[in-house]
Amino acid sequence: MNPRLQQLRALGQSLWLDNITRTLLDDGTLERWIGDYGLTGLTSNPTIFDEAIGGSDAYDTAILDKHRAGLSGEALFAELALEDLCRAARLFEPVHRATHGLDGWVSMELSPLLADDTQGSIEAAERIHRQAACRNLLVKIPGTEAGVPAIEESIFRGVPINVTLLFSMPQYAAVADAYMRGIERRLEAGLDPVVVSVASVFISRWDKAIADSAPDTLRNGLGIAVGMQCYRAYRDILDSQRWRRLAAAGAVPQRLLWASTSAKDPSAPDTLYIEALAAPDTIDTAPDKTLAAFADHGQVRGVLPVDGGDAEARLERYAEAGIDVDALALRLQQEGGASFVKSWHQLMQRIEDKARGLGA
Repeated sequence: MNPRLQQLRALGQSLWLDNITRTLLDDGTLERWIGDYGLTGLTSNPTIFDEAIGGSDAYDTAILDKHRAGLSGEALFAELALEDLCRAARLFEPVHRATHGLDGWVSMELSPLLADDTQGSIEAAERIHRQAACRNLLVKIPGTEAGVPAIEESIFRGVPINVTLLFSMPQYAAVADAYMRGIERRLEAGLDPVVVSVASVFISRWDKAIADSAPDTLRNGLGIAVGMQCYRAYRDILDSQRWRRLAAAGAVPQRLLWASTSAKDPSAPDTLYIEALAAPDTIDTAPDKTLAAFADHGQVRGVLPVDGGDAEARLERYAEAGIDVDALALRLQQEGGASFVKSWHQLMQRIEDKARGLGA
């Protein structure tokens, strides 16, 4: 395993790949990266699959076969995605066993068209969970206003959840509360309290959003400040009496996951966010180019302080510059959802076009 990435693993941070393609599976690249980079999980989203399916002919035979069998649209895509993700999950099965289910997960996103549909999200998450029949697959539900109750109910029903599209400490705190309520309800019902979940806080999109408005002295620092604030909230939850009671009953923590950790500013170091967010009991999910960059020249320069360090002072400087962090967090969540909806529509159209073209 790469010694630079081993430093992150040694301090207790898991490394997940933010990418999947059928080619990575077919040619053995993912299996090699698991060894070289120490990967212990993988995430996907509609944009990743849109690029994967549109960028190669690796899916063409499967698309044609499924189309001829009568599948189309979302049903066809679900089979394609779950085939890839369940193959990847088998590669992570050894670490899943070794960590007693804490690590070794892959993630499948709900249709982003359900972001404002609580009941629809609950039903779709349960359907994907059953269809996958894969014990180390997380279903991704966004931490939107409608998503929070869907997360609680899905956890209660025993569906492992990756909460996505979180941008702020209040958004994170709301889904952490939903997770604990789901576990508390399971205990009250006499059910097993072990249902794995992660909470994905997006980092680099903060800095991209203010790139044209923030002073030069504040460039590429807002995402890190928000991450520090979220990490403090995470450690406070793990120290709370409420969580200790759940842990004593056998529950496992909803780990904090850093998402969107590739630098969007070409002038910023390409390892910026991985270096800044090194922290025990967290997950960093990054695209392969960012992992390769850290493997080549990244440095662990320190560990996030459990009390958030100077996060509040940093955020105050952005407020003084006229940046409303709370309003921006909501905007980023809405824009993130809209971006996934756009990718979803492109993906459905791409699959339909391919099916028709291949059939002709």
